[in-house]
Amino acid sequence: MRRLNRALLFSLPFWGLSLSAQQSTIYTHQLKDYDKAVALYNDKQYQAAQILFEKTKTDNRDMDVQADCAYYIATCAVKLNQKDAGALMEDFVEDYPTSTKQNQAFIEVAGYNFSQGRYKEALEWYDKVDESSLGDADRDRYNFQKGYSYFNAGDKKEADKYLEKVKNSKQYGSQAKYYLGFIAYEGDDYKKATQLFESVDDKEKYSEKMSYFQADMNFKQGNFQKAIDVGVPQIPKSDANEKSELSKIIGESYFNLGQYDKAIPYLKAYRGTKGKWSNTDFYQLGYAYYKQGDYENAIAEFNKIIGGNDSVAQNAYYHLGESYLKTGKKQQALNAFKNASEMEFDLKIQEDAYLNYAKLSYEIGNPYQSTPEVLSSFMEKYPATPFKQEIQNLLINSYITSKNYKEALVILEKSKSPENRVAYQKVTFYRGMELYTDGNYQEALALFKKSLAEQRDARFTARATFWKAETEYVLDQFNEALISFKQFAGFAEAKTTPEYKNINYNIAYTYFKLKEYDQAAKYFTDYVATAKGDNVRLNDALLRLGDSQFVAGKYWPAMEAYNKAIDMKGIDGDYALFQKAISYGFVARNEKKIEDLTKFVQTYPKSKYADDALYEMGNTYVTEKQTDKAIVAYDRLIAEYKGSSYVSRAIMRQALIYYNAENDEKALVKFKKVVAEFPNTPEAMEAVQTARLIYVDNGRTDEYAAWVKTLGFVDISDADLDNTAFEAAEKQYLQNNTKQAISALSSYVAKFPNGISALKANFYLAQSYYAEGLETNAIPNYEFVISKSRSEFSEQALARLSQIHLKKNDYAKAIPVLKRLEAEADYPQNITFAQSNLMKSYYDQQDYANAVVYADKVLANNKTEDRVKSDAQIIVARSAVKTNDEPKARTAYAKLLTIAKGELAAEALYYDAYFKNKDGKFEASNTAVQKLSKDYSGYKYFGAKGLIVMAKNFYGLKDSFQATYILESVIKNFTAYPDVIADAQKELDVIKGQEATRNSSIQN
Repeated sequence: MRRLNRALLFSLPFWGLSLSAQQSTIYTHQLKDYDKAVALYNDKQYQAAQILFEKTKTDNRDMDVQADCAYYIATCAVKLNQKDAGALMEDFVEDYPTSTKQNQAFIEVAGYNFSQGRYKEALEWYDKVDESSLGDADRDRYNFQKGYSYFNAGDKKEADKYLEKVKNSKQYGSQAKYYLGFIAYEGDDYKKATQLFESVDDKEKYSEKMSYFQADMNFKQGNFQKAIDVGVPQIPKSDANEKSELSKIIGESYFNLGQYDKAIPYLKAYRGTKGKWSNTDFYQLGYAYYKQGDYENAIAEFNKIIGGNDSVAQNAYYHLGESYLKTGKKQQALNAFKNASEMEFDLKIQEDAYLNYAKLSYEIGNPYQSTPEVLSSFMEKYPATPFKQEIQNLLINSYITSKNYKEALVILEKSKSPENRVAYQKVTFYRGMELYTDGNYQEALALFKKSLAEQRDARFTARATFWKAETEYVLDQFNEALISFKQFAGFAEAKTTPEYKNINYNIAYTYFKLKEYDQAAKYFTDYVATAKGDNVRLNDALLRLGDSQFVAGKYWPAMEAYNKAIDMKGIDGDYALFQKAISYGFVARNEKKIEDLTKFVQTYPKSKYADDALYEMGNTYVTEKQTDKAIVAYDRLIAEYKGSSYVSRAIMRQALIYYNAENDEKALVKFKKVVAEFPNTPEAMEAVQTARLIYVDNGRTDEYAAWVKTLGFVDISDADLDNTAFEAAEKQYLQNNTKQAISALSSYVAKFPNGISALKANFYLAQSYYAEGLETNAIPNYEFVISKSRSEFSEQALARLSQIHLKKNDYAKAIPVLKRLEAEADYPQNITFAQSNLMKSYYDQQDYANAVVYADKVLANNKTEDRVKSDAQIIVARSAVKTNDEPKARTAYAKLLTIAKGELAAEALYYDAYFKNKDGKFEASNTAVQKLSKDYSGYKYFGAKGLIVMAKNFYGLKDSFQATYILESVIKNFTAYPDVIADAQKELDVIKGQEATRNSSIQN
């Protein structure tokens, strides 16, 4: 169109020439401005040129001139780095698509974007350039900038193509060689990279970067010394990041040259990738320290390697184990060797690590699996090991030393080889002891019998015989126990055992239980004659010696034994004094009996035997015909011991005194008191019968009949039938014909629910049901007995009924019965039974306050056995934990630790470790866990919980490897305890989360 206009202009009519001439003058003037602007542009006076180009473009209507002006305006903007330069150049390209400067515009737009760092946009414009029309200068610029843009975009192949074209360019050659060298370096073509870097002309400008690359290339090519030579001088000139990377290269080079002392400072100076080290980084520094003999620092680096599963990790864990051994940290070494032994990257290291793991398991115990299992597994995996004989010896011994008798027994049962028979005898014995301690007597007995079946070691044969006897005794198998105790005493080796010193005591008690009192007295006498050091047992033996003589009717010897017990001022001194007083009565020394009973009541007013003493005192006064004093004694008993089972009998005795003195009215008052307050008891029945005599003698039969009709438990018309039926049933019971007794007594109770002998009948029936194992049937009959006034049957009925409810775990029903038993029992053992079971029942009902109240009562009783005391302490401790009373829990578990055995001891040790960890006493806490693992390995639950505490301890001691490895092992090995697994996983997640902030190898 523009050309068409020019053609038309030249064909205009002549009259148009004057106008055309005028326009030509203007055009010529405008071209001068254009030429002047071009001259200014060529002189690099871009601002002035731009202004003149803009004026020319505005004034001149020639499209070619306008196009050229638009180009130069945009180019000046580029040269002046104006904000709108890019937009101006893009407008030019769009507005003047046919301009001859279009190609040059593409170059300028691309160059402008390149200068702004917009390499992607630069490449888009360079792709539009016609390279063939470029001059040499523009072509070099084009190739370099396009090549660098590709380099920046990560397209190394395209970058290499364009940069190769300008590597000999005077202007761009050095830069091109540097980037081509870097591309070759990135592609691991170190030979080409080295050539290119060395041919860079302006080395000073690129020296820092190239020195790093050269050092790295030499390192990667195994030229470690050259890497050091290149890298060391460059460190002072480098920035922090480059200094870190060069330090790593130099440190690893020294490491690979075996110059560990020189490697250490450089390896330490490395700052990691984004501030994190990898497992390999920790390994190299740790190994360098290890080779220098600096085991503590080696440990500090090796133990940061978490979750590694490659040859580096296996090597690190092996040397970590060795470092732990060098510093005496055997538990830590065990874990490190175990980890290394589970990896197969280096089979020699695996075998050596396994050997160390097996030996350490024997030496210090193994919390994850039984030591015999570890040693057996090693032998199976490495049958040709040069350490075969040593491991076999350790294996045999380990069955005993591991103390994990339960698992050892499983292994021994599978392999009954001749060399293992002695071990089998010992392990069955020790496992039996564990079961005995935990109260599993039937299982314990079976194990002692298995031990005795071997008889390989005479000393253990003797000990197993003794504990078989103890177990039989606890199971009320007294005849069998007596035989076993005597067998034990007959072994020559028995004298070397810890059990021997008490054998006469044990035999004596067995005879005592068999009611062979003469024999019991003989063995108690033998024990007393030789007893040393154990005053509690000696005191008890004197009391039982006195009892044996007493029952055998040998009262003077009995009193001698009781006197010795009294002189000891030990437990049950009140009982000894009481029994001594009673004995005087049997040798016709009633005045001495009364004197001692009076002394007893004064000395022990709160004794369980105080009511017995007053009752016996009253009876003795009656015998001595001092009835006034008898009345006073009975009155004191009735007034001060209202809950005593002797109250009804004391009132009855008073009534008989009055009756015999022919003081009928006072006698009737007392008889009626017995009947009113203690209905349905034998005393009540006797009171009715004796009162009848008074009424008959005084001719007051109507009054008697009226009175009797008010009594629900007396039916005169049926009395003979009642008595006959009961006597028949009682006969079956007393002859131990239990089934017939149940039938007859059931019939009597049904026919005479409130009969004369209803109380006794219900008690006998309940006892018969109980003997036959029909405990549920016995409940209503026991309840009948305890629903009546206190009688001679009340205490035993309460004890048996509570046992039935406890056996069913029916604590709601057991608790009220136990509380009555505690309050009403005369026998101390029943009170202890009630209190200990109330303690357990309240705990089970989550009534922790009352559980602790009764636990404290049990602990306050100095007659309580250690086993029961352990139960009490654990209730106190667990209740304190449940109620967040930490101080009390700490105290209770500490006390428990001094007396507990078996599982309770394991629990106490766990809490000992737990509280020490909480106090920041990590080493001491670990010692407690190690003891738990070694001495109580059979109690897996607390062993597993202890390992979690150990993991926390190690993390507190900055040993990350131990912490994470232990937790991972817990998760892997103790799946039977979901709560423990959950705790371990939670702790592991926390630790790994923290460690991931410094270790790039951890995937969290």
